[in-house]
Amino acid sequence: MSENNIIHIGVACWVFNPTGKVLIGQRLSPHGFGTWAPPGGKLEFGEMPVTCASRELWEETGIFIPKSHFHHIGFTRDVFPNCRYLTVHYLANIGHIAPIVCEPDKCKTWKWIDMRALPDNLFLPAKNAISQIAALRYLVASTSK
Repeated sequence: MSENNIIHIGVACWVFNPTGKVLIGQRLSPHGFGTWAPPGGKLEFGEMPVTCASRELWEETGIFIPKSHFHHIGFTRDVFPNCRYLTVHYLANIGHIAPIVCEPDKCKTWKWIDMRALPDNLFLPAKNAISQIAALRYLVASTSK
C-alpha cells in the first residue's frame, strides 16, 4: 500500500494568550518546512486525540495544559503531495506563558501573533482550519469564563 493510500491522524493545538494572540511556530521538519503552524503532531497508536494535543504542546513548547482545558473545534482534511491527513483541531486559552523551542530540529521559533496578522505561508492544516478557528474562538472564550 502506498503512502498516498494511508490517512494519518494529526492534532493541532490553537493556544491563545490573554491578549488574544495565537501561538505559532516556524516548521523545520521536511513535512511543511518553513511554514507556520500551531503546536501539534501525529497521533500515537492507542492515544486519544485530546491526550495527543496536551502531549504535543508540552513536548514542543514546554507549556502544559491539562486535556480538560482543550476544546475540540473541528477537523480538516489535508491532502499533501505524498500523504493525506485528517487533522483534529483543539483550542485552549492560557495566561502569559513564554514558550520554549524544545525541539530545535523541528521548530525554529515560537511567536504570539494576532489572528488577523498570520503569515501567508501557513502549514496546510492551519490554513484549512482558519475559518473554523475564527468562527468558534468567540464561542469558546465566552463559555470558559
